[in-house]
Amino acid sequence: SSCEMASKADSGMELDLDFVPQRETNMSAYEIMLSESQERMLLCVRKGHEEDVIKLFKEYDLEAVVIGRVTEGHQYVLRHHGKVVTDIPVSSLTEDVLEEPSEERVPQRILDAKKAPEYVPEVEDANEMLKKVLAQPTIASKEMFTQTYDSQVRTSTVVGPGSDSGVLRVRGTKKGLSMTTDGNGRFVYLDPKIGGKRAVAEACANIVSSGALPLGMTDCLNYGDPNVPEIYWELHQSVEGMAEACKVFDTPVISGNVSLYNENNGEAIYGTPMVGMVGLIKDIKHVIPSFVQTEGANVYLVGDKTGNDFAGSEIQKMLTGKINGALNDLDLEHMNLYMRNLLNAMEQGLVQSSHDASEGGLAVAMAETVFGTEFGLKLDLDLTKAQLFSETPGRFIVTAAPENAAAFEKILGDDAVKVGVVTSKHEIKAELADGKLDVSADEAQKIWEEALPCLMKSKD
Repeated sequence: SSCEMASKADSGMELDLDFVPQRETNMSAYEIMLSESQERMLLCVRKGHEEDVIKLFKEYDLEAVVIGRVTEGHQYVLRHHGKVVTDIPVSSLTEDVLEEPSEERVPQRILDAKKAPEYVPEVEDANEMLKKVLAQPTIASKEMFTQTYDSQVRTSTVVGPGSDSGVLRVRGTKKGLSMTTDGNGRFVYLDPKIGGKRAVAEACANIVSSGALPLGMTDCLNYGDPNVPEIYWELHQSVEGMAEACKVFDTPVISGNVSLYNENNGEAIYGTPMVGMVGLIKDIKHVIPSFVQTEGANVYLVGDKTGNDFAGSEIQKMLTGKINGALNDLDLEHMNLYMRNLLNAMEQGLVQSSHDASEGGLAVAMAETVFGTEFGLKLDLDLTKAQLFSETPGRFIVTAAPENAAAFEKILGDDAVKVGVVTSKHEIKAELADGKLDVSADEAQKIWEEALPCLMKSKD
C-alpha cells in the first residue's frame, strides 16, 4: 500500500519499521512489510497535523502512529533497527514489473447466446408465481442469519439488516454513512462486461435508495483459473465493465482483493465481482426507509422502463433450472442522472420510502415494500404478468405524500411514473396488461419468512 501511494503521487517514501505496531515480537522487516493483517489503514497526513490525527483516533480507542514520511525523488527507503534494509526506486515495485500477456478467448456459450431467441417465461397465474419466487433461497428473508449477529454495535445503527443498505450515524454530527454489498455471478457468467456494470449500478441503487450519495467502493474479485483463456477473458471484461460504471457514477475503487483458482470438481465458479459501497447522508433525518410509511401515499416507478430482462433472472433459474441468453446493456449516463435527481428529491423531504427492484423483479420489490407493515399496494401497471419478474436494472419503487406530488414529479420528470397508491389493507393488488396480481401480503410474507428456516431443517 505504501509504495502504491508513492507511485501514484510520483514521490518517494521513507518508513521506520520500528514504529509499526506489531502483535508478534522479533518480526523481520520482510515479515512486517508483507504481513496481511486485517483492519489497518495507511494515511498520509499534512505535516504539522500528526497530533490532531492521533488525538482523533484516541477518542475512538484506536491507535495511530507516525511511521514515516513522504519524500522528494522516487526512492523507497525502509529502516529497521537503525539500519537501511531497503533503498530502491518506487517504480521497481509498481511500474517496472514483469508483464506476461495472457491468452483470452470468448467462451462458446456467449457466442451461442447472441444467436439464441430471447427467453420470456410463461406466467399463467401471477399470484402463484410470486409465492414460488419469494420462496427461492436467494430471495427469501435472511433474518435467520442476520439476527445471529449484533447489528447495534455502539448503538450507532440507524437502519439495520433488511433494507437496501445499512445506515450508521456519524457521532457528533448530523451525518450518516450508508453501506451495502452486492454481486450477482449469473450476469457475469452471461456477459462479463455488462455483469460488471450491473454489480456497480446495483450497489449505487442501494445506496441512493437510502438517501445517500455514493462516495466510493471496494471490491472482491472471485474467479476461476486465469490461465484458462475463457476465464481470463471473463476477468478482464468484467473489470472493464466495473471501471466504466465507476467513472460514470463517480465511485472510485479505493481498495479490494482478488480470489482466483476457485473451482469445484474441476469446474470454475461463476465469475463474481463483489462490490462494497459507502455513501454519505448529509442529515440522518432524511434517511429513507425501504418500506411504505402512510396510507394514501402515491406510488411511483422511477428509472428505466421495464423490458424483457429474463436472462439470468430468478424466474428463469426457477423454471428451467439453468441460466442462459444475452443481457441488455445499461444506459449508465441516464441511470446516474435520475439517481441524482431522486437523491435531490429525498434531500428536499419529498420522498417517504424507496426500494430498488433487483432479484425477482418488481413483483418481489413490491412485496418487500409492504412486508413488516400494516399497509398494502393498489397499482395499475402497463406490464405483462411475466414482466413483473423481469430484472431490468436501475428501477425504484418510491412513495411520496400527495401534497409533495407536484414537486417530486417536477424533479424526476419522465423518469417517474405514478402507478398507484398505498392502501390500509395488507395486500398487493395490481392491474396488468394481460391479467392481474391479487395477493395477501400476510400469506406472501409468511412464505418469504419461513422459506430459509424450512430449507435449513430439511434433510434433503
